Amino acid sequence: MALIITDECINCDVCEPECPNGAITQGDEIYEIEPDLCTECVGHYDTSQCVEVCPVDCIPKDPDHEESYEQLYAKYLKITGESE
Repeated sequence: MALIITDECINCDVCEPECPNGAITQGDEIYEIEPDLCTECVGHYDTSQCVEVCPVDCIPKDPDHEESYEQLYAKYLKITGESE
């Protein structure tokens, strides 16, 4: 499933540059994650990089965008234009 940034975000700007898919952008009040671009770093890294660097632990899984590892990997392939 994609990740989501909660309203506990302090706008510290450490997560945005860590996202290999460009899924994180500055919203009106807090950073936001575009679910169509979020692969939880599947295909790039073993762990979600934004979660790793977040100092306030405000990036949980988004229950409205549940996806399996296989779906996340397929999304990674589509985003990057790579093939298996």
